[in-house]
Amino acid sequence: MAHGHEHGHGHGHGKIELPDYKQWTIEGTPLQRIQERLAKQGLKDPWARNEVWRYKGHFGKPATLWAALTRGFKWGFGAFLVAVGVEYFLTAPKNEEEHSSGH
Repeated sequence: MAHGHEHGHGHGHGKIELPDYKQWTIEGTPLQRIQERLAKQGLKDPWARNEVWRYKGHFGKPATLWAALTRGFKWGFGAFLVAVGVEYFLTAPKNEEEHSSGH
């Protein structure tokens, strides 16, 4: 019995196109030094290429102190404003007469 994929429903289950693994090389990254040290011991890390993305492209740029301190500031400040607004509207007296009549 078929699993229902042959009926032409078009659920978007296509073949995933993966990038060519040969585009990542360890040359010029800290992984190259590690691979050289392993080679002196007669070893090799066959999976080192899978970690190269951490050192290339925008991932490879060292974070600045300012970027680390301000990361998430926009969303955090927005959440702060929403929390202050909700607290103000939930705890504020309904009108001045209610507030003064209680005393």
